[in-house]
Amino acid sequence: MAGHVVATGAGQRMMGRAADPLHDFILGLTGKPQPRVLFLGTATGDDPGYIVSFYETYNSDRCRPFHLRLFDRSITDLRSFILSMDVVHVGGGNTANMLDVWRRQGVDAILREAWENGAVMTGGSAGAICWFEGGTTDSFGPTLQILPEGLGFVAGSCCPHYDAEDQRQPLFHRAIQKGELPAGYAIDDLVSLHFHGAQLVEAVSSQADGKAYRVAAAGDEVVETPIPVRHLKG
Repeated sequence: MAGHVVATGAGQRMMGRAADPLHDFILGLTGKPQPRVLFLGTATGDDPGYIVSFYETYNSDRCRPFHLRLFDRSITDLRSFILSMDVVHVGGGNTANMLDVWRRQGVDAILREAWENGAVMTGGSAGAICWFEGGTTDSFGPTLQILPEGLGFVAGSCCPHYDAEDQRQPLFHRAIQKGELPAGYAIDDLVSLHFHGAQLVEAVSSQADGKAYRVAAAGDEVVETPIPVRHLKG
């Protein structure tokens, strides 16, 4: 049975919110008292500060935390290491570069195997887009572009930062209208979409007014259909 995907609108911003109930929500999906959690910071070139932030949030009181550097690898057997994890948390950053590195080193196939074995895949921004077929990205500079090369664990496209960056909505609408991206989902920074296998279960957020949408073309228009967001309380 395929595992879970929890895709969040923001990456580093959410990681910096150690008390946010989303983190316990993610860990709770494993059903284990001390799940093994792996941080992949590839999208920021394995930035040391981001790794430290992960350990501050996913500390040993909550789980058994690990990280994997791909720019200065110390792990030879990636498959065994990744498959030993209950949660894989992907940091935000440059989605295109991250996916290229993963594919070069075979991480993409291992992540799919881990997910198919029941692991929880999560992350924000780049760590959200990657699980879909594609999305909107700043990987190529300050002018946002589309990235139709996601891993495709979840059908459709993903647009994070929907409430935080003015370029996101018009680009996402235009790409869906032109067929450059498939219909998909838009999420505010502090909102997460929870999928079990291929099915959307719910949207959750610690922010009471957080929003999420299904976005699809309908004739000559693009329609946003609100997704109810369950408020997570700490």
